[in-house]
Amino acid sequence: MATAATPSRRGWFALAALGLVLAAALALWLARRAPVVDAVTVQAAPLVRTLQLSARVATRSKVEVGSTLTGRVARVLVEEGAQVRQGDLLLLLETAELDAALAQATAAERQAQALLAGVRSTGRTAASAALAQAEATWRAAAAELARTEQLVAQGFLSAARLDEARRAVAVAQAQRDSARAQTLSVADAGADLAQAQAQLAVAQAASAAARARRAQAEVRAPADARVLLREVEPGQIVQPGRSLMTLALAGPTQLSAQADERFLEQLRPGQPAAVVADAFPGQRFSARVLSLAPAVDVQRGAIEVLFSLGDDAPDFLREDMTLSVEVETGRRAQALVLPLAALRAGAPAASGQPATGARLLVLADGRAQERTVRLGLQTLAAVEVQEGLAAGEVVLLGDAVQAGQRVRIRPVALSLTPVDGAAAEDAGAALTRSMGR
Repeated sequence: MATAATPSRRGWFALAALGLVLAAALALWLARRAPVVDAVTVQAAPLVRTLQLSARVATRSKVEVGSTLTGRVARVLVEEGAQVRQGDLLLLLETAELDAALAQATAAERQAQALLAGVRSTGRTAASAALAQAEATWRAAAAELARTEQLVAQGFLSAARLDEARRAVAVAQAQRDSARAQTLSVADAGADLAQAQAQLAVAQAASAAARARRAQAEVRAPADARVLLREVEPGQIVQPGRSLMTLALAGPTQLSAQADERFLEQLRPGQPAAVVADAFPGQRFSARVLSLAPAVDVQRGAIEVLFSLGDDAPDFLREDMTLSVEVETGRRAQALVLPLAALRAGAPAASGQPATGARLLVLADGRAQERTVRLGLQTLAAVEVQEGLAAGEVVLLGDAVQAGQRVRIRPVALSLTPVDGAAAEDAGAALTRSMGR
């Protein structure tokens, strides 16, 4: 029995050894078999980088209109949305008291004018006549004094008569001096004329002030504009300092957007943009970057971007309407393009900033070979290769293999749209944070 069992055990040992050899051979074959890796062929293609922002419609400037007087509103002549020209009457206050004050000031001005005219005409005539009469009286008194002196010297008249003649001359001389002074006072440089002119100037100033207050009862448009907001009704009591209407001054309509400051390097005045309103998604129109704010909003870490509209701007735009703007921040008509998945771990993500040296793996003699390249224009999904690769070379995707490892490739089509992955997610998150008002 013992001699019969020995060959059987030997057969089992042989089969076991053969199984071990086959398993080792299979493991060695599997170990040496090259893994399959997705790969793309480097080729030239157009590349466009865009930045999406949320914007709002903004006119050149707004102005709040109010009254400079306290009073009751008599009429409001415009409604919200109305187009007004410079000087158009917007609202009118009650003016009964102001009209009475203006009439009183006007009457006082006319009275002062009449007084001045009287001084210049009848006053001067009367003064001249009085002066002539006083001089004639003085000459007659002087002649009478001379005759009286002769008669007194001859003894025909008494000394008392001489005293009377002298008093008459003195009185006539005083009257003559008074008439001369009156004549001078109504002359061009005279006091009476100066006083009448001063009274007229005061009356004219009072009349101008009354007219100005009367004009303030009429609130008019300061410039060509559109009425955005009306906050006043007839019968309402208004006071200075309160806004009654908000006007959007006429001028080119602009769009205002807030861009994350990290994208500041990409933005330039003159860049084209496509715009669509949330309320009219099927009507796209064009715009251009007009200017960038000189300062960054420290609260939001954003910078204001203004856009000017093209000739195809629609009529449905309204103040503060929300719009979506896609700005073209970079374009290459033909460039060597790779998907971002081709960049090795540690290469820059899709932030739009060119890299001086990025690493990737290319296929060379059936093995993965590391290559350092210089990148250019970068989007959320693809990147331009400026140096380090040539058209037709095969680039491996992902981080599954290492440099020097033998690989087999599975060709995939070049896609310039964002793909799932950390780089695309980071860039998308950054872009999302750049949107907003």
